[in-house]
Amino acid sequence: MTPCRLLITGASGTGTSTLGRALAQAWSVPWHDTDDYYWEPTDPPFRLKRAPEERLALMEAVFLPRRAWVISGSMMGWGDPLIPRLDRVVLLRLDPAIRLERLRAREATRADAETLQPGGANHDAYLAFMNWAAGYDDPDFTGRSLKRHLAWLDTLPCPTLTLDSAEPVERLVARLSRGLAAPSAAGDTSANR
Repeated sequence: MTPCRLLITGASGTGTSTLGRALAQAWSVPWHDTDDYYWEPTDPPFRLKRAPEERLALMEAVFLPRRAWVISGSMMGWGDPLIPRLDRVVLLRLDPAIRLERLRAREATRADAETLQPGGANHDAYLAFMNWAAGYDDPDFTGRSLKRHLAWLDTLPCPTLTLDSAEPVERLVARLSRGLAAPSAAGDTSANR
């Protein structure tokens, strides 16, 4: 199978980064996360957004010209200039209760986890993030949502595939490697949606 330029997207907590890293390793290609380009490096993180043109210029300088790569995250609303460069897109789905529990567990392992507790310096930001993440499956949510993701996917010229990220990562990597190589997948832009 020939590695390609692949975006893995989905709600926060679906495992887009975990799958992206694993697939990039299996393919021996670079892996990147959109958050590394969307946000300026700050401490604490995720406080200062880069301008869209800066994100795109940085991505161009670091990896976009390469023949193959994997990027995880969302480009909706700012990454449209990258759409022609995508060979495939994978949308990860996960039961919302499992997804939110994964997020809580992930946040509890952060080095500054104590600051997320009530009274902690980052508690309000943590609550805002969890409320934002919980809105993903609400069709009336005005932020990044499943409804908006599906509408965006429908505009893409490349094939897309929707997978349940409750499956083990190793199985998803194997399925993607087989599925992306299969001739029938090349023209299917609505597989498993």
